[in-house]
Amino acid sequence: MARLTPEELLAARDRLVPDVLADGLSVLFCGINPGLMSAATGHHFARPGNRFWPVLHRSGFTPRRLKPSEQQELLAYGLGITNVAARASARADELSDAELREGGRLLAAKVERLRPRWLAVAGVTAYRTAFHERAAVVGPQQRTIGDTRIWVLPNPSGLNAHWSVATMAEEFARLRAAARDGEGEG
Repeated sequence: MARLTPEELLAARDRLVPDVLADGLSVLFCGINPGLMSAATGHHFARPGNRFWPVLHRSGFTPRRLKPSEQQELLAYGLGITNVAARASARADELSDAELREGGRLLAAKVERLRPRWLAVAGVTAYRTAFHERAAVVGPQQRTIGDTRIWVLPNPSGLNAHWSVATMAEEFARLRAAARDGEGEG
């Protein structure tokens, strides 16, 4: 991937990144919102320091580490990607609580329509705000959207120092086992 200039990144602010979706997915991964690199390239989790793609592979969801530009290949594995908030920003903390709540409402409607088996929200703080679940923790949630179960994952951003690639991969693998086995706890 060509290196983008600061001007090119700033020009991507507020751009939308198309979802990677299909009906009846096993897991629909959901980021908080696209970063500027994602908006500039049109690919989810595109910033080189983001750990989503390495963790997805290490946890066993994909047989090899995919590049962000290969995101459409996720559909062959029964996986997809969307975001809580569609607007791109340099940092997720630029989003207002109102944007996250509206994003949660729109996300719930999308999930009701597409009916994935699991919705996996990457970012506990955003999940708490978007779904009014102040006590939510990483892991499977009691809440469902129709028949879709929800699992909150750690945010794979390189800024999330609380989770290493190894511990994140363990949590993603718990979700993978639950999705494979059809159980709630994995």
